[in-house]
Amino acid sequence: MFGEYSFHDNQADSAADHPGSAPRPVPGNLPPEPASFVGREHELHLLDGLLRERRLVTLTGVGGVGKSRLALRAVAAARQARPDGVWWAELSPLRDPSLLTATVAHTVGLADHSPRPPDEELCAWMADKELLLVLDTCEHLVADCRHLVGELLQSAPGLTILVTSREPLDMPTEEVVEVRPLPCGGTDSDALALFRARALAATPQAAAVFADPARTAVAAEVCRRLDGIPLALELAGARMRLWTLEHMAERIGERFEVLSDARAALPHRHRTMRTTIGWSHELCEPVERLLWARLSVFTGDFDIAAARAVCSGGPLPAARVERVLTGLAAKSVVLRIEERGTGPRYRMLDTIREYGQDWLAELGEVEIVTDRHAHWYAALSQAADRGWMGPGQVDWYRRITAEHAQLRTALEHLIAADPTAALEMAGALWFYWFGCGHVHEGRGFLERALRAAPRTGATHNQAVWALGLTALLQGDMDAAQQLGAECTRDAARLADPERELRAAYLQAVSVLMPGDPGRALRLAGPRARAGHGGRTSGAGWLLCKLATGYALCDLRRFEEATEEARSLRESCVELGDRWLRAYADYILAVAALGLGDHGEAARHVRAMLSGKRLLGDRFGIALGLDLLAAAVAGLGDGELAARLLGTGHAWWRTVGRPQMGSPSLTALRDQGERQARAAIGDAAYETAFLGGAAAPTG
Repeated sequence: MFGEYSFHDNQADSAADHPGSAPRPVPGNLPPEPASFVGREHELHLLDGLLRERRLVTLTGVGGVGKSRLALRAVAAARQARPDGVWWAELSPLRDPSLLTATVAHTVGLADHSPRPPDEELCAWMADKELLLVLDTCEHLVADCRHLVGELLQSAPGLTILVTSREPLDMPTEEVVEVRPLPCGGTDSDALALFRARALAATPQAAAVFADPARTAVAAEVCRRLDGIPLALELAGARMRLWTLEHMAERIGERFEVLSDARAALPHRHRTMRTTIGWSHELCEPVERLLWARLSVFTGDFDIAAARAVCSGGPLPAARVERVLTGLAAKSVVLRIEERGTGPRYRMLDTIREYGQDWLAELGEVEIVTDRHAHWYAALSQAADRGWMGPGQVDWYRRITAEHAQLRTALEHLIAADPTAALEMAGALWFYWFGCGHVHEGRGFLERALRAAPRTGATHNQAVWALGLTALLQGDMDAAQQLGAECTRDAARLADPERELRAAYLQAVSVLMPGDPGRALRLAGPRARAGHGGRTSGAGWLLCKLATGYALCDLRRFEEATEEARSLRESCVELGDRWLRAYADYILAVAALGLGDHGEAARHVRAMLSGKRLLGDRFGIALGLDLLAAAVAGLGDGELAARLLGTGHAWWRTVGRPQMGSPSLTALRDQGERQARAAIGDAAYETAFLGGAAAPTG
């Protein structure tokens, strides 16, 4: 995550001494390539040239034809590498067009904390980048994608965009490539090769089919009837686990004759795909069809616990869901995904999910299953809030990150259907909006929920506080102060010490960042905390200690700051918290630096960066790099300090607001620069700085 810097002296020194000794890894986030990729040599050769010559290429074609797989194979080739990476934005789970820019920004590593419109910030960030961006599955957002793509291409001359969509964006510079089905003529076709691969994956007994020329010819006819559409071939191949080839060929013929007339208005390939899915649907057991329909409420991937909670009921008890889900996976109706740190997850391809949505409507269960989905994720958000300040913090971060698409879907539904539940959910996710880089999105959801829900009670107070936190990170200090004052008044009426402490933190930081540490200390210091009372292990108390430590450092009362930070760190260690503990390490480092102990400062800031890396806190990483540079400069290593400042600059760019506009943070950063320049001279400083700035931040 930190490029060539591991934040250990020997490794950092080696990187500084030999900046060209090893190539930097090319950043990117490509998903794992699924199995059973067959053929497409002509298309891959064409795309190889187009992606080097054109700036906007769109792959179009019927659902299930393999656009995404082709795109992934094309961009994964080493020759398509870009200095600033190859990035994959999965748009199929996205339903709210207003979140398109935030989704793309998050994909490429921009955790924008600025108050500027997201489009402007993303365009500015992209301006000097050389990267390849894939926008996968855009057909439901064509107009919005067209606008964003136009803005990005105009702003970033080094940007190449590859789009997959059932329809083109219809832009003047767009190169459209229609992805056709696989060739399916004869017994050596690509379609038959894919069918064979999927059949053999389903059952080793299928090998006997393809060893017999006569039966291979029957298999080739099956592929022809399926029009060579990859998804149709995979569904049919998976069926070989239960059926003979001859039975399959007979049933396909019968089913196509029945259904093709009913869908005569559809284009031929659309009709083939829908007919194949309908045939697969008929071959499922009744409970499999029921689960298929209910699973269609999920956007993106999901885990087994969510499937049980959302999809059980009636003839499908919760204890049976996993077995039925395994059956659907064996039939290729759902895909099983293994991801490190999150356990097995599942997802449906869009074409199959759309079919399930039709059946869910036929069953009359759309409302009840959608509500169940939304309230499950609302409850998950509240559980994450309760567990955030504890030993499961990193696991909660990973889990909530994995569920991002589902959380969005749930919030969208609840804002319309149950605004109070939406408000409670959005407020419970404060740590995700504030600490994990989703400031714009969080502010948007919180503002919408606050407009829709009643303005009373603890739920409203929590949401106002969370909104104030997002305003803080965006540098909107006037709004943060106003929201802090509102929180304070409401918390007093509620007679809730924890909420009073949280409000005090919000107010304190809103005056601390612009440069008033004295007032911040009065708001959040020991006397103020004692006046509020409350649990000393609660988030409000600990956050106030954090603000106190910052304020004391700004007032150059470094011994007191050290005492406050040590106490905070001890509390965090006892709780198992990593996020706040890392900021306690930061204060200890600032205080050590102020007391002239540069080695101790470097030790604490390395601990801080280790914690921030675990939680993807880009603001914290940028903050720590500036401080580490100042400590290293104080130790006399001007070149390494310059490189660290360069890397810090790159990370601040992903945040959007260098040093958050804070005078004290800017002064700390400038101190490191002055010492580094004095140690190695301006020319060497610039060279080292630029080398550090080129480090990847993905």
